[in-house]
Amino acid sequence: MKKLLLGLVLMGGVSLASAQTISFDNTTLQYGKIGVGSDGFRYFTVTNKGDKPLILTNVKPSCGCTTPEWSKDPILPGKSAKIKVGYNTQLKGAFKKLIEVFSNDPKGQRSVIWIQGEVTPTLDKNNKPV
Repeated sequence: MKKLLLGLVLMGGVSLASAQTISFDNTTLQYGKIGVGSDGFRYFTVTNKGDKPLILTNVKPSCGCTTPEWSKDPILPGKSAKIKVGYNTQLKGAFKKLIEVFSNDPKGQRSVIWIQGEVTPTLDKNNKPV
């Protein structure tokens, strides 16, 4: 009876240990200095390091100047997907914006990623000095 109980406890521990696990290639994307009206889109790579499908349930920017796009499809174990983040490059000045990523990762249900840079009027949309 003790062996049966121990076996059940060990199996339960193994099933709890297996899960989907979110991982990012980068948690802060540096835009550097960019010109007004330049391309404000960048990409984060999300990888599922677990052994069950990972689902991004929501990606929420901290303000309206940042717009995320992501696939609602599950990310299979060992596979990756992209989160596309756009920043409004008509807004001049330095910026550092937080983006919350919500998933079904039991340990990382809420992750935080950042974009950071400076939109300067001394560069054109191709980031050439004016």
